[in-house]
Amino acid sequence: MTQEASGPRSAQTPPGGEGRTGPRPAGPVGATPGALALLTLCAAHFMDAIDLSDVGVALPAIQDDLGMSPASLQWVVSAYALGYGGFLLLGGRAADLLGRRRAFLAAVGVFAVVSVAGAIAPSGGLLIVARLIKGVAAGFLAPAALSLITTNWPEGPERGRALGWYATAGACGFVGGLVLGGVLTEVSWRLVFALPVPIAVAALIAGSHLLPPDPPPAGRGRVDVAGALTVTGGLLLCVYAIAQAPEHGWTSVRTIALFAATALLLALFVRIEARADTPWCPCPSSPTARAWAPT
Repeated sequence: MTQEASGPRSAQTPPGGEGRTGPRPAGPVGATPGALALLTLCAAHFMDAIDLSDVGVALPAIQDDLGMSPASLQWVVSAYALGYGGFLLLGGRAADLLGRRRAFLAAVGVFAVVSVAGAIAPSGGLLIVARLIKGVAAGFLAPAALSLITTNWPEGPERGRALGWYATAGACGFVGGLVLGGVLTEVSWRLVFALPVPIAVAALIAGSHLLPPDPPPAGRGRVDVAGALTVTGGLLLCVYAIAQAPEHGWTSVRTIALFAATALLLALFVRIEARADTPWCPCPSSPTARAWAPT
């Protein structure tokens, strides 16, 4: 009688969980990072969003100081978009293979260094190169930050709140960049490029202490070089074609050729991945793929 009575009870009540009912919420094993860790990720996204909007206000001052032509001046903005859009998918894959925390901290560090380089750039060409590299860093930063949230905050209301704060930080950064860009340009346009530096340094220091460590790299797979080259090249050409279309015309031979080359590279990427033993593109079970999937 005692054994029969204790059997159903032990099936209904988990060990160490007296009084708990219902299934436990799905989520990662271990403690959820605290509010300061989330603030670090939001600060990085805020910094990234600021850099998207504040530069546009400073363009006239940059043109007067560096003597850039209107055609080259647009690349101060377009180079960032080119690096960001072209390397976004590759950044997500790097986060899966190399570690999300490691990829995030490396991208923030590069972002800080290149922001300083842009602030002291003596010529328009070097400024454009700095903007391109900064865009590449942002392309690695964004998917790493999002996948850190989706793998460390439990699915449900807690993760929803974390993603909500993350999105709010981006929106505030974009709007704040327009205001801060105008204020700082009144003093010097170089301060606009130096603006992300203190945020990046703070995020780098805080992230190295607050973000959870990456799991061991064993079993994460290997890089599909052919797939990486074709998809990144295709995305780069696509962003480049869109950035150049207003200047050369959407129906010009140049623009059509760029879009055709984009389609060819992306089609080749699909063909390579269909035959690959270890596909390069993140699969649905990948943490980074889940970070970008709609909920």
